[in-house]
Amino acid sequence: MKKRILIATDFSKNAQNAINYAINLYKHDTCEFYILNAYNIKAFTMELTAIRDIEESKQKSITGLSNILDRLSVTNNSKNHEYHMVSEYGSLIEIMKEIIDKRDIYIIIMGTKGDTDSRTQIYGSQTVLAMERIRNCPVLAIPGKAVFKEIKQIVFPTGYITPYKKREFQYLIDIAKNTSAAIRILHVMDKDKQLNEAQLNNQLLLKDYFKGLEHSFHTIYDMEAQAALNSFIESQDIDMVAFINKKHNFFSWILSKPMVKHLAYYSTIPILGLHDFGN
Repeated sequence: MKKRILIATDFSKNAQNAINYAINLYKHDTCEFYILNAYNIKAFTMELTAIRDIEESKQKSITGLSNILDRLSVTNNSKNHEYHMVSEYGSLIEIMKEIIDKRDIYIIIMGTKGDTDSRTQIYGSQTVLAMERIRNCPVLAIPGKAVFKEIKQIVFPTGYITPYKKREFQYLIDIAKNTSAAIRILHVMDKDKQLNEAQLNNQLLLKDYFKGLEHSFHTIYDMEAQAALNSFIESQDIDMVAFINKKHNFFSWILSKPMVKHLAYYSTIPILGLHDFGN
C-alpha cells in the first residue's frame, strides 16, 4: 500500500536532516512525499508593504522547494518514491491539518528545531504544537543530530494506565516490521508496589498486539521516571522512543525543562508520537 508522508521544512539543516531520515526509513516502501513549506509574515500597517513581503516570501518558498526537489532527483532516484512540493501561506499547523485530510497522510515527519536552531531548546515550538494539536496523524520528530542508522530497538514507556487499542500502535508496528526492530516496553514503579488488575490487563493487550514481533517487558524500580528512561535508553542502545500522545499533556511531560536538562539523548534519537484515540 502506498504511504503518503508529509514533511515540513523551513529550509534549515534540521529540516533537511528530517527529509533525509524519512527517505531512508521508508526506502523500501512505495511512498508519496509531500514536502511542505508554510510561509508567513509579521503584521504590517501598510497594505502595499504586506503584499510585497508576501510575494517575496512566496518566491523564496518556491525557490527553496525547487532546490530540494533538484537535490532529491540526484541523491534519491528510487522508483518507489514520488515527491510533491507544497508552498502555502499561513499557519503551519492548520495547513498540515488540511493536507492530512485532503491527502490521507500516513505520518508527519519534521525536524525538532527550526531555523533559529537554539542551543538551549532541543524542540522547536512548531514541533511541540504538531505533537500536541494534530490528533489524526502520528508525528515522528527527528533531532538535528540524528543520523539514520539501522533501527534495532524501540522503547515504549508506559504506566499501563491507558486501555490500549491496537490501531493506536499500527504505525509503531509498521516501523518495527520494516526495520526488524525489537520493541522494549518499559515500566517504572516503586519496589513495594505491584501492578493492579487493570494494569495487568493492559499489559496483556500489549502482548497480544505485538505478537509476531520481537518484544520484551522491562521494569525499573525506585527511580524517577525521566531518569529511568534515560538510563534504559543508554544501557539498551535504543534507536527510537515511542509515546502514546495524551490530548493535553504529551510534550509537557517528556519535554519539561528539568527533564530535557538531563536527557541528552533527545538531541540524537527520534521520537514517535502516537495517539490515544480515547481522547
